[in-house]
Amino acid sequence: MRIICVHQGYELYGSDRCFIESVAAIRAAWPKADIEVVLPRDGPIVPHLRKIASRIVIEPIFVVRRRDFAKLLSTGVLRLFPALWRAVRRFRAADLVYVNTIVILDYLLAARFFPGKTLVHVHEIPDGPIFGVFRLLLRWTRAELIFNSKATREAFRLPQQCPQHVVYNGVDGPPATRALPYDGTRTLHLLMIGRINRSKGQDVLIEALASLPKDIIERIEVRIVGGSFKNDIGREAALREGVRVAGLGSIVLFEPFCDDPAPHYQWADIVIVPSRLTESLGRVAIEAMAFGRPPLVSALGGLVEVVENGVTGWVVPPSDPASLSQTIREIVTRPDRWSQFPAAARARYEAMFESRLIAQQIQTIVGARLIANDAERRMPDLSMAERGPSKVNLGS
Repeated sequence: MRIICVHQGYELYGSDRCFIESVAAIRAAWPKADIEVVLPRDGPIVPHLRKIASRIVIEPIFVVRRRDFAKLLSTGVLRLFPALWRAVRRFRAADLVYVNTIVILDYLLAARFFPGKTLVHVHEIPDGPIFGVFRLLLRWTRAELIFNSKATREAFRLPQQCPQHVVYNGVDGPPATRALPYDGTRTLHLLMIGRINRSKGQDVLIEALASLPKDIIERIEVRIVGGSFKNDIGREAALREGVRVAGLGSIVLFEPFCDDPAPHYQWADIVIVPSRLTESLGRVAIEAMAFGRPPLVSALGGLVEVVENGVTGWVVPPSDPASLSQTIREIVTRPDRWSQFPAAARARYEAMFESRLIAQQIQTIVGARLIANDAERRMPDLSMAERGPSKVNLGS
């Protein structure tokens, strides 16, 4: 059995970790399968995949990113044809092709010609005109789809005849957690983890902090962890300058991206996800709950499926620094109101997002697809046997 797993990334951010977990789930269910992983370049993700893949192939993949969309339409088309040819060759040799995220154009186009062989895992809700392009493309592929949240599925609104499932992203959390007691007498630790870009809302957090009264600012510490895509130094510098101008340099610490965020979660009391644009789910919020840390999130997309407002965390309007600031102030001054949130957050993680549960769901979908493919391959042979020798004699 040969299974091809294709991913557009090479780092260890949310979609990268989800891909590792999906490949691990497939390997656990089919230990003897030939699992080939295709990546666009080497990176931090590779050592994790070497443990579970039969081999890793590094080769050009036609990835469509929002910031490069216009350029791809004009100059990137010539690169599409060889990429599409490589994808077709892999489809022909595979029993199943698992495509992680919708931005891998060459494999989505090739899927159309191999119905029943493809699983596409949808982790994003694109914004702007490109969303319509991806929606049409998913319909055209005739692939079986896995959405990472109800919000993602509802955003695409594909016809019911398109086979589709909702499977939340699983997180392999610590076996046990110990919530840091907070009664208002010590400094409150606020953590934000994520790629530095406009959609994640680091600037919203900084503006919210800047509007806090001085007596509240003196009672908090903030870590902003992560880096920008392709080292967008200008964006990172602008955030640091915003902290300096607001006089927050003594409480806000910028930390680089790290392979293992566990120490940051263990340090934190609250994890903030102040996204500006729709999140298809919100892996950071799930990871926070795995560590028993209540998340404070924007009311966008799948984040409202992850966090139960007023029970496991807080949900505030997006792009609203005033609301975010007011909520932080209440967290600092009224710890009695959220003393039960850490335990409730951990319980919700165990019930809905624990990696073992999600792996079982992925394995069920992959297994059903493989069985269906095998049945379809056997059908021509079966129909020939049913016709028997008389059908052959009619042609003689």
